[in-house]
Amino acid sequence: MTRTLLRHERIWTGDADQPWTDALLVEDGRITAVGASALEAGADDVVDLPGTLVMPGLHDAHIHTEWVARSLSSVDLREARSLDETLELVRVHAEGLADGEWLHSGRWNHNVWDVPVQPDRHSLDTVSGDRVAALSSVDGHTIWANSLALHRAGITRDTPDPVGGEIVRDADGEPTGILRESAQDLLDVIEQDQAPLRPWLERAQQLLLSVGLTSITDIDGEETRAAYAELHADGALRLRVTKCTRDGDLELAISEGRRSGQGDDRFRFGPVKFFSDGALGSHTAHMTEPFIGHEGCGIAAMPYDVLLERTLLAVRSGLDVCTHAIGDEANRLVLDSFEAVRADGHDNVLRVEHAQHVLPVDIPRFRTLDVIASMQPSHCTADLELADQIIGPRRLASYAWRSFLDAGVRLAFGSDAPVEDPNPFYGLHAAVTRQRADGSPFGGWRPEERITLDEAVRAHTVGPHEAVGRSDVGRLAAGQLADLVVVDRDLWALEESAPAEIRDTVVLQTWIGGELAHERS
Repeated sequence: MTRTLLRHERIWTGDADQPWTDALLVEDGRITAVGASALEAGADDVVDLPGTLVMPGLHDAHIHTEWVARSLSSVDLREARSLDETLELVRVHAEGLADGEWLHSGRWNHNVWDVPVQPDRHSLDTVSGDRVAALSSVDGHTIWANSLALHRAGITRDTPDPVGGEIVRDADGEPTGILRESAQDLLDVIEQDQAPLRPWLERAQQLLLSVGLTSITDIDGEETRAAYAELHADGALRLRVTKCTRDGDLELAISEGRRSGQGDDRFRFGPVKFFSDGALGSHTAHMTEPFIGHEGCGIAAMPYDVLLERTLLAVRSGLDVCTHAIGDEANRLVLDSFEAVRADGHDNVLRVEHAQHVLPVDIPRFRTLDVIASMQPSHCTADLELADQIIGPRRLASYAWRSFLDAGVRLAFGSDAPVEDPNPFYGLHAAVTRQRADGSPFGGWRPEERITLDEAVRAHTVGPHEAVGRSDVGRLAAGQLADLVVVDRDLWALEESAPAEIRDTVVLQTWIGGELAHERS
């Protein structure tokens, strides 16, 4: 067994008893000694790590890696600032596609267009030609489909809205091409030839390693699970992956005997993912009061009695639960379902995904019910203007990391990529400053909800591991798995002097289990 000594003058451990050290002794993928004891123990190999700072590897608690992978081969519409600019990007991309290949993904965001109105099928028809086009919004809760897609899916003026979804219609009752929430699933009847996922997933894995991620909790479906299992069996899986099960696959998971925590140090099963509502950008977050300028209060993606039934089925089957809730009403209902879980005697790990806009009275319920708030700091800086426009000054705890921590609630941070960039240092910067890359807004949006760098890093290391039932990774301490990153700047020195520079951190090396998994060329 090889004993490797990793040395650096500035190693942040994340361990409250010994936050800083200069040496780590690694055996069989785990840290066995730290500091002086590591230096004195004797080693077969000695590695002097480069860079300015060493810190624990980061864990993205909520990421869609199939979306990330597929996005590598699709048009990127996130930066478009008008419908015309969006359509031109689609047109150019379509010219490079094979005959019959779908236009997919896209990540368009009408909220940042010069005229912030959702588009329709007629405009998409002008650039999509004779191919199906089904372009996802940036939040993944709306699809913009062309006329051919609607025709092939059999969606007409007479098609009823599905439960938990909406087929948007024009003044004459005709579908506009906008499909919200579960209405997106109506397109699943269209046959689609897609390239194999694995090669794209391997490219995505390299991207994630390059930004300092050593672990992820993946939210996507069974195809992604199968691809990761294949990678693992072939020894090609370098990230640590906890794989969620989607609601529609719950019965399959139960029939196969899956249980949360099954697997090994590299690949394991995680929670079941349910949806309680939609998203802010699609105006489908479930709120107690209507959005400003809109009549509706969003969409309940799943009736409460169904949500409760599905949640109890999962926990009684040995599966943890993470439930998507963005609006204040959605959060209240999810907490009600979790209260029933605890009353039923179950101690499963329970998480609310996003927890973006919460009634202040509900924050203590997270602590009382031992519910983890799985949040994405970059959502705050991306959505702050939209939140002001359509939610306004109503008394809600929005992206309320400080309030959650002060109430004793555990946080787990992620990116929700590709909705936001998977770079965790963007999230750390947002958590500490509540500002965008350009420094706006001055002083930070609702700055009273800022948190410290220590707290933010913990929420991106220890917190996500706790959110999947793990305590053996996330810190650089004896007994922990040796997952670490080497970066080009000292984040803790920057916290007070130049916090904006945290966002620009460059990862020089990524180590997983004491082995070098990525090195910047």
